[in-house]
Amino acid sequence: MNKRAAEVHRKTRETQIVVTLDLDGSGVVKLDCDIPFLEHMLEQVARHGLIDLTVSARGDLEIDAHHTVEDIGIAIGQACSQALGERKGIQRYGQAYVPLDEALSRVVLDFSGRPTLEFQVNWPRARIGEFDVDLIHEFFQGFCNHAGVTLHMDTLRGANAHHVAETLFKAFGRALRAAVTLDPRLGDVVPSTKGSL
Repeated sequence: MNKRAAEVHRKTRETQIVVTLDLDGSGVVKLDCDIPFLEHMLEQVARHGLIDLTVSARGDLEIDAHHTVEDIGIAIGQACSQALGERKGIQRYGQAYVPLDEALSRVVLDFSGRPTLEFQVNWPRARIGEFDVDLIHEFFQGFCNHAGVTLHMDTLRGANAHHVAETLFKAFGRALRAAVTLDPRLGDVVPSTKGSL
C-alpha cells in the first residue's frame, strides 16, 4: 500500500504553518500552535480519526487568532488532499454522531471534490475561555475549501459550548476516518461514476 501521508508548508504575511499528516496513523499528535483550545480540538480529530498529525504554527495572535486558525484549517485540508492523491479505493463518505454529556453533534462528510460547508451550530456563548467560537467555522471552511470536501455539521443539542465544540471535532475525526478508509472491494477504482473526484 502506498503511504498516504503529506507535508504542507504555508507561509503568508500573517502566518507560518507546517503540517504533517498520515491518514493511516494511530492518533499520534504533536501540536505547537500557541492556541491551547485549538490544540485540544485537533488532538480529538487525530485520536478519533486515527490520523498522525503534527502542526507547528506561528501567526499574528497580537491581532487575534482568526488568521492562524483559518490557515491551520487550510494547511490540514491541503495535506489531506495530497495524502489521498486521486482518491482511489476510498469509502469517500463518512458520518458520525458523537455525544458529550448533554451535547450531541452529527457530521457527514463527502470527498466529492466540491468544497461545501453547511454549519448549523448554535453556540451557548461566544467564547470558550479566550477562544472565539466563530473561528471553528473558519477552521472547517478552510479545510473544506482545500480538501475538496462537502461537509455538513449539525449540533442537535448542547448547553455547554466546550461540549458542543468537542462533539463537533470528535465527530469530524470519526467521519474523516470512515471516509478515507480503503474499501477492498473497490481496489484501485475511484468511487464516482465520473471516474474522478
